[in-house]
Amino acid sequence: MSETLLVAALSLAGTVLGSGLGVVASARLVNYRLEQLERRVQAHNNLVERTYLLEGRVNEAEHTLQDMKKRQPAD
Repeated sequence: MSETLLVAALSLAGTVLGSGLGVVASARLVNYRLEQLERRVQAHNNLVERTYLLEGRVNEAEHTLQDMKKRQPAD
C-alpha cells in the first residue's frame, strides 16, 4: 500500500471516529437538557395545581366569611 493510501485511510478513520464521538456527545447534551426541561415543566405544573387548589380554598373561605357576615346581628 502506498503512503498516500495509508494517509487517506487514517484520515478517513479519524474523521469517522471524530464525527461519531461528536454526535454521541451532542446527543448526550440534548438528552440532559431535555431531562432538565422536563423537570422544570413538572415543577411548574405542580405549582399550577397547588395554585388552583389554593384558589378553591380561598373561594370557600370567602363564602364562609360572607355567610358569617350575613348571620351577624345588625348593630
